[in-house]
Amino acid sequence: MLYRRIPKTGDKISILGFGCMRFSVKDGKIDRDKAKRQVHYAIDHGVNYIDTAWTYHLGENEPFLGRILAGGYREKVKLATKLPSWIIKSRKDMDRILNAQLDRLRTDHIDYYLVHSLIGTLWDRLESLGVTDFLDRAKADGRIKNAGFSFHGSVGDFKRIVDAYPWGFCQIQYNFLDRKNQAGIEGLKYAASKNLGVIVMEPLRGGKLTRFIPPEIKEIWNEAEIKRTPAEWGLRWVWNHPEVTVVLSGMNEESHIKENLRIAAEAYPNSLTEAELQLVKRVEQKYRKLMNTGCTGCRYCLPCPSGVDIPGCFEIYDNVYLSGDEDEGKLMYAAKPGGIIRDGVLGYASQCVQCEQCLEKCPQHLDIPALLKTIAQKFEGADLETWKDAAREKFSKEQEAKSHLNL
Repeated sequence: MLYRRIPKTGDKISILGFGCMRFSVKDGKIDRDKAKRQVHYAIDHGVNYIDTAWTYHLGENEPFLGRILAGGYREKVKLATKLPSWIIKSRKDMDRILNAQLDRLRTDHIDYYLVHSLIGTLWDRLESLGVTDFLDRAKADGRIKNAGFSFHGSVGDFKRIVDAYPWGFCQIQYNFLDRKNQAGIEGLKYAASKNLGVIVMEPLRGGKLTRFIPPEIKEIWNEAEIKRTPAEWGLRWVWNHPEVTVVLSGMNEESHIKENLRIAAEAYPNSLTEAELQLVKRVEQKYRKLMNTGCTGCRYCLPCPSGVDIPGCFEIYDNVYLSGDEDEGKLMYAAKPGGIIRDGVLGYASQCVQCEQCLEKCPQHLDIPALLKTIAQKFEGADLETWKDAAREKFSKEQEAKSHLNL
């Protein structure tokens, strides 16, 4: 495992951090045995930065981590969690939530505490409510060791927030498709110039850069002299930046954890050649011609008051264009939003009533209602019931096969 230091604290942090937002789920809750095994494995192999939040898994994440970090693991890691900025109504809310988080996480301090998911207007409101006083006092009394913020707005607001408080670190979305999106490369370099540690989220864009690889993208990757998986290319590209301190990965498969640990033992800054950087740039340009929604699958838009499975609809829509398989897209739309594999719960795009609540929550500032309208037109035609019949047949057979394996 390679390590980099947070400039203002001197803390030596693993370049790979465990992002807990995407734990595997079983029966609607965290798959506790699997997640515990995976987190312990990562820590045992050098990961020392664990990232969670008040809202992850509908509030189950922090208490779960509190339990599994007991027995010696808490002392091995720097623990990060976040103040849910959008639900704060008063200065008292800030202390109330932090104190609850300490209880939930079974700890007397948070090593890296973030004001969560900021944009400019949200920061202005929190500042007026006294968030800087809250952070000062929480640091003074030892409840938090370092204050930072995560960000999803414009680069201008990012710089303004960086300059508004003596932060120790920040967290931004960054990958080779988001060089100029949100804080982007300009924000990354600005934060580094102010000696902030930089934590990177969504290095693979919520799995979009690894889940389905279009043939056109495979052809470009295959030109590389050194063969790497798409995940390795994506992670190495981010780690190639010396300004980056930690890259968070939402690891929920053992094979992914092992691969990421291997890469994190080799990914030095400025280690990619100019030819390799140009290869990644060509992949970026090709992706921009193929992708449609811009969704990263963070699920902040949920729950939808009308029950729309917004990230599910977006994922299916994007995958049609990334894979070129429209029939598979129609089948999955019938199966997922159509309720076949969601216990009959419908999440169709057409259920959107244009309430626009999702617009306030989306870190990517996507025009979600307009995109849902397009998706409904594409997938909810006269043949939808036919595809639902096909989905019932396909998944009933798979379930039957699984039940036989369990006997």
